[in-house]
Amino acid sequence: MDIEINEELRAYIDPLTEDEYAALERSLLAEGCRDALVLWGSVLVDGHNRHAICTKHGIAFRTVQNTVFRSMDDVRLWMIDNHLGRRSISDYQRGVLALRKKDILQARAAAAPAAEDASAPTGNAPPEQARPVLATREAVARAARLSTTAVGQIEKIRKAAAPELVAAVKSGAISISSAAAVASLPAGEQAVAVAGGKQELRRAAREVRAKKAKPRPEDDAAGEEAQADLPPESTDVDELQRLVRALRAENADLKRRVANLTVALKEARGGL
Repeated sequence: MDIEINEELRAYIDPLTEDEYAALERSLLAEGCRDALVLWGSVLVDGHNRHAICTKHGIAFRTVQNTVFRSMDDVRLWMIDNHLGRRSISDYQRGVLALRKKDILQARAAAAPAAEDASAPTGNAPPEQARPVLATREAVARAARLSTTAVGQIEKIRKAAAPELVAAVKSGAISISSAAAVASLPAGEQAVAVAGGKQELRRAAREVRAKKAKPRPEDDAAGEEAQADLPPESTDVDELQRLVRALRAENADLKRRVANLTVALKEARGGL
């Protein structure tokens, strides 16, 4: 049978890097295709890279049908769970996949009551819906094996990061936390920071964090109290002027004393 390549599914999971693709190609050429490609009907679900390499080099491969799928969302959820179980993907990738799973499950939960309303007999209320899986950020964090803080930062990157910044965090040029900070900048400034390289990205992240850092309320109160204890500006100036005059007078008196002592010393030496 002809295998159908669905471009949306092929791009649903981040592609392999050039080095990873080259390593897979060497493995297939040396050992053949040991794992079967997963199909849903004629649509290829898992094994896009293996299919491309095997087709290119004429390497034989097997296929297996997944008969559990009922919709494209079932396919997406299976792909997400399949990749979340792998250790080779980055923290950012795991967070994105877990958040995608949350979106799908929440959309299903929202659509379920409407479907039940349409099919329920008149006068019968639909049963109460169970809380959907991954309803909270904590649940998403557990699914992705990340902290809730990291999940929140990945959410911010998904919503506000320019494509250049997303590519930078995927490549490891910037950390998730720094990327979340830079994502608060306008898209143009994000692109400029990415173009400047790692050092510029770090500088931009530091500046964003510094601007967001605000004095604590107790620090503000302490500062105001200290300011209130100071005398008026005019009083400060008068006091300083008086101090200067006193120091000048004291200095003049010391000079006179030194001069008198010098004269007395000379007279004493002359009498010896």
